[in-house]
Amino acid sequence: MSTPGANIRQIEKWKTDSWESVEFYNKWFMEFAPIAFQTARKDALKKVMSTLCLTKDFTELTPETILNSPQILSVLRMVTAPPLAQERLAGLSYLSKSFLKSLEKDKLPKSIATTELMDSLTRVLKPIRTMLDKDLFPWLSGKSITPQQRSRSAYIIADRLTGALSDPIIRTEQEKRQLKAIGIYLEAKGYLFIKKVDNFKSMLPRTFSYHVNVPVKLGDSKTVNMPIDVVIRPETISEYPILVECKSAGDFTNTNKRRKEEATKINQLRATYGNDISFCLFLCGYFDTGFLGYEAAEGIDWVWEHRISDFDKLGV
Repeated sequence: MSTPGANIRQIEKWKTDSWESVEFYNKWFMEFAPIAFQTARKDALKKVMSTLCLTKDFTELTPETILNSPQILSVLRMVTAPPLAQERLAGLSYLSKSFLKSLEKDKLPKSIATTELMDSLTRVLKPIRTMLDKDLFPWLSGKSITPQQRSRSAYIIADRLTGALSDPIIRTEQEKRQLKAIGIYLEAKGYLFIKKVDNFKSMLPRTFSYHVNVPVKLGDSKTVNMPIDVVIRPETISEYPILVECKSAGDFTNTNKRRKEEATKINQLRATYGNDISFCLFLCGYFDTGFLGYEAAEGIDWVWEHRISDFDKLGV
């Protein structure tokens, strides 16, 4: 349900607000991204150097090596020409992406027999060995390795690895920034943060929490948990707290491709709790009038991060 005076009704301001949001995001990105990338590259370089040591400069790529240090697979995907995404390596090795994800998280599947596991690790290594970027590793042709060659190769692989991780790094930091901004705003107004919420409907007035599971019905019988980024219980009497979805984006194309996601969520929430459930977006970045119009047509309101006082319009 829309609140009178909230952004959903301020159509004449949408275009200006959109560009102010873009400027806010760009300023943050230019300040944050270089520092984050440099930090990630240092961490990646340590990981690459460790992998060079474990594989004896990539001369010993064996199933046993991965068995003892499965997390090195993320580095091994970067030593091929071209570097391999998880999906591509899964296809080339005829294994599931979830299996590769487990390895890169330093976890070995417990339900697989040892012989089957070793067979899977052999299959993982086959495309990596075949596609090794030999220009990076001239010593593999029989020449002796020099410290300069090792260092050069390590930096190139670390850059590849950091590039592959840059989008997840940015997404993670975007979420941290948005949650922190909401927390600072609410605590300044006297709200109390609740670390764990079992039932969002029973939250006390002037409290808020992050990453709360809200049960929604799918069909007549099935119920699933919908993760909500922020749940705010204002002091005003209402049956349900305000549910907030944080969204931060660095380009217009991706937001318009995914704009139906919120429509699906609000429809599931209304089907479960009725039209009085309050669901809004917390936006930062590239959200144009096309996106805003689509959300407004679904009755979804929003708050701009660059003007966080918009929460006041929702009764916070």
